[in-house]
Amino acid sequence: MTVRMKIAVDAMGGDNAPQTVVEGVERARDEYSDLEFILFGKKSEIKSYLKSEVHIKIVHTDEVISMNDEPVKAIRTKKNSSMVLAAKAVKDKEADAFFSCGNTGALLAAGLLIVGRIKGISRPGLLSTLPVLSGDGSGAFNLLDSGANAENKPEHLHQYAILGKYYAQRVRGIKNPRIGLLNNGTEPHKGSKVTQEAYQLLNTDDTLNFVGNVEANAILKGAADVVVADGFTGNAVLKAIEGAASAMIHLLKNMIMDSGLTGKLGAMLLKSSLSGLKDKMDQSRYGGAVLLGVKAPVVKAHGASDDAAVYYTLRQIHKMLVEKMTPDLVSYFSHKG
Repeated sequence: MTVRMKIAVDAMGGDNAPQTVVEGVERARDEYSDLEFILFGKKSEIKSYLKSEVHIKIVHTDEVISMNDEPVKAIRTKKNSSMVLAAKAVKDKEADAFFSCGNTGALLAAGLLIVGRIKGISRPGLLSTLPVLSGDGSGAFNLLDSGANAENKPEHLHQYAILGKYYAQRVRGIKNPRIGLLNNGTEPHKGSKVTQEAYQLLNTDDTLNFVGNVEANAILKGAADVVVADGFTGNAVLKAIEGAASAMIHLLKNMIMDSGLTGKLGAMLLKSSLSGLKDKMDQSRYGGAVLLGVKAPVVKAHGASDDAAVYYTLRQIHKMLVEKMTPDLVSYFSHKG
C-alpha cells in the first residue's frame, strides 16, 4: 500500500481562491502520485472547480481569514477558519505540511502558535527564493529573513544561515552553499552592531561556507546562494526587487507600444527573448516563501497567485517532504542544544 504525504491547504486564501488553488492542487496531484491533499474551505465553492476528488479530501468551513484581519487576533478568534484548521491538521499529525495564499501575518502566526517552532530555534524566519540575473540567468538565491521579524539579534542571523544552508542543500541541491551577510559594505567592520557581531558568528562557524558581507547591488549577480538579513531589511530588499522587476516589464511594454511600427516589428522578432526575460524574473517559479524553524513545512504563496504559482509552490513542498528537511533540522538543533 502506497503511503502518501499529505498537504493541508487553505483553499480560501488569496485573491483568486478557491479557483486557482484548486486548479494548482489538481495539477500537483496529477504529477505526484505520492501526494494527498486536504482542502479546507467552502465545500460547494471548492467542488465547483474540482474535476476529480481522487486523493483530495475537502473539510468544510464557512469561516475565512481575510487579508485585512489582524493576524494574531484572527488566529485566536477564527478557530474554524480554513487557515487555522489547515495549520491544526499539521499540529495533530493529520497532514505533513501547510500551504496558503492568504494573509501573510496570519500564516506566520499560525505557523508559530499552532504548528510550533523547533526546539533550539530562537526566532523562525521567512525564506524567499529570487532569481540571479547575471550569466545565463538560470540561477537563484535565497533571502532569509524576508519579513517574519522586524528586528533580530546576531544569534538569530547565525541560525538563519544554518536554516538557509539546509534549504539550499536539500531543496535546491547545492552541496556547499555560499552564505553571505547583507550589509552596506563588504568590509567586516561595516554595518550596525548587530551585523558586525553576526559577521563574527558566521565567520567562526566552520560548518558554513561564509563568503562575507554582500551588498544589495550584488545579490542579483549571484554573490551568494543564501543571503542572510534581519527581517526589516530583508523585506525591504524583497519588495524593492519585486517592484523593480514589475516596473521594468511595464516600462519595456510601454516603450515597445510607443515606438511605432519599427519597434513593434522588432519586438515580434525578439518575442522569444522577451518571454525568456519575463520568465527569468518570475519569482513564483521557485515556489513560495517558507517559514523555516517550525516543526513542519509552512509555505506561503503570493495572494495574487495563479494556478501555476500554486503548482510551483506545491512542487516545492513536495521536495521539502521527500528530502525530510524539517526532521533533519529538528535533529540538528536537538543535538546542538
